[in-house]
Amino acid sequence: MARDTDRSLQTQLIYSVYVRSHTPEGTFAAVIPDLDRIRALGTDIIWFMPIHPIGVEGKKGSLGCPYANRDYRSVNPAYGTLDDFRRLVDEIHSRGMKVMIDVVYNHTSPDSNLYREHPEFFYHGPDGKPGNRYGDWADVIDLDYSVPALWDYQIESLCFWAGIVDGFRCDVASLVPLAFWKRARTAVKQVNPACIWLAETVHLRFGCEARRLGFDAMRDTDGFEAFDLEYDYDIREVFDKLLQKKVPLSHWTDMLNLQEALYPANYNKMRCLENHDQPRIASFVPDMEALVNWTAMLYFLKGTTLLYAGQEWADPHRPSLFEKETVNRETGYNLTPLMKKLKAAKEELFTGEDSFWARADDGRCVAVMERFGKERHCVGIFSLRAEIGSVEVPLPDGEYENRIGGNLVRVEGGRVFCDGTPLLLVEER
Repeated sequence: MARDTDRSLQTQLIYSVYVRSHTPEGTFAAVIPDLDRIRALGTDIIWFMPIHPIGVEGKKGSLGCPYANRDYRSVNPAYGTLDDFRRLVDEIHSRGMKVMIDVVYNHTSPDSNLYREHPEFFYHGPDGKPGNRYGDWADVIDLDYSVPALWDYQIESLCFWAGIVDGFRCDVASLVPLAFWKRARTAVKQVNPACIWLAETVHLRFGCEARRLGFDAMRDTDGFEAFDLEYDYDIREVFDKLLQKKVPLSHWTDMLNLQEALYPANYNKMRCLENHDQPRIASFVPDMEALVNWTAMLYFLKGTTLLYAGQEWADPHRPSLFEKETVNRETGYNLTPLMKKLKAAKEELFTGEDSFWARADDGRCVAVMERFGKERHCVGIFSLRAEIGSVEVPLPDGEYENRIGGNLVRVEGGRVFCDGTPLLLVEER
């Protein structure tokens, strides 16, 4: 792990905002009135998806993709000015939250300022034209990190933003050399010693395929040398198959246990049910009683929790990256009270030093998860189909308070009755 990683990140909550879709106005200024509500969810860090100008050449949709960056050192004029963004950051800081921005360092738009000024910084294919090494991304061209001057430019850009924000979510970080990220972290530390580094590490299949084709793709085990936390995409393909009912729950819980066995003791995987690249969890789990269990399980997992704006309203529709689609807050559902309670329990009961174990009852799709700390042993029981029945639990017989619902439950003969709602039981040591 990065030597100076803050273990308190393990109990924190990141809230992801796409400025274009967050409000009808789609501006930095329009986010400010919503900050108190976001903070009340228990949010520690707001992650803004790319705030930079978007390329026009080859753009997708009518407005283009925010990950086709045209200029690393300015902001999208559709969102406002740099001063507007600074004011937004100040307002976030005043509420006790931090700010993380997206940095897209694998590629730029074909009409980026960087390509116009430094075409030698870019990968060129066999035809001599700029293009992509790997991936069907028609609206971007890849950077070439074999050019030392590119490293200097990118690190200068990071240091500029580190004077404004508190951290970086690094897009497709696995395709950028690990040595670059390590050097960047060292340089940025001189500007912001507490900077947070989140890597979008890639899906298992993606990384293996890139390496098979002869391209470098950082392994997650190595990525922890430079990053404080990583995506859990190493096991995401199994999770997606679980949502699609193609594999049993035990396949995924086994993968969680494998992570616990392989990674450094203080590893941190960012845990999410959905994000801007994945379908909304409510599109797979429309039943609210079941969704409550999935949500409670998310907060129990070891690692930093991510919410994608709209998840609190169980919005089944994922906003387009390429068009203007405002998050729907009128779904008739509101998971906010539950999420507040879950975040409070996460802060009170869990630590960055906990060990983790999970098992599954595949027949009823019930996950039984454990967190072992120095002071307590926590057990979470999550009925992912909201089914009722008796569940085996690794706790001594006795009466326990459900730290989610507040009700008392009894363990008898090593089993507890589950009424279809999530249970969080604590054995103090």
